[in-house]
Amino acid sequence: MATIINIDKVPRTKNFGLFTQTAASTPVVNTIVETTILNGGVGTMTVPSNGFQVGDSFSASLSGLLSSNNNDTLRIRVKAGLVELGDSGIITLPSITNKFFDLKLHFTIRTVGVPGVASIATSGQFTYSKNAGNAFEGMDFVSINNTTFDTTINNTIDITAEWGTASLSNSISTELFVLNKIY
Repeated sequence: MATIINIDKVPRTKNFGLFTQTAASTPVVNTIVETTILNGGVGTMTVPSNGFQVGDSFSASLSGLLSSNNNDTLRIRVKAGLVELGDSGIITLPSITNKFFDLKLHFTIRTVGVPGVASIATSGQFTYSKNAGNAFEGMDFVSINNTTFDTTINNTIDITAEWGTASLSNSISTELFVLNKIY
């Protein structure tokens, strides 16, 4: 007996690229000021006001170069304008000299509306190679913003880095960044 599937009831994916970075970012080096690690490219990183729907899901992938003094700290934040969507927290790094890092992000819209109503879930995984043995290390994070996120305004994604100590040896820059809508 054959099963009949009603195609109107089958979820359809809405996979497509939104933005890709086409040049390396300016290194965030010798500063303790929170600074973007993204650069220009093609496409858009902005979802217009009232452009989100419940269930909209996105993925982003970044990779680039990382250097740090032993035991210095780095913090990575994911933002929509000034609103924080995700925060790595403080990462204490080992000695790293020009090694690659990788950051994978996922976002899902849970509810739409004004701050206090709208909700977005964000998860991330930050990995890097260290000098000693080239072993991968890293951390992950997840957060829900249901207090300050607002889908009724334009939302432009940004990813920032903030060093705990200003040093010429503390540097991060992004070589690749791709943002996709996955559902």
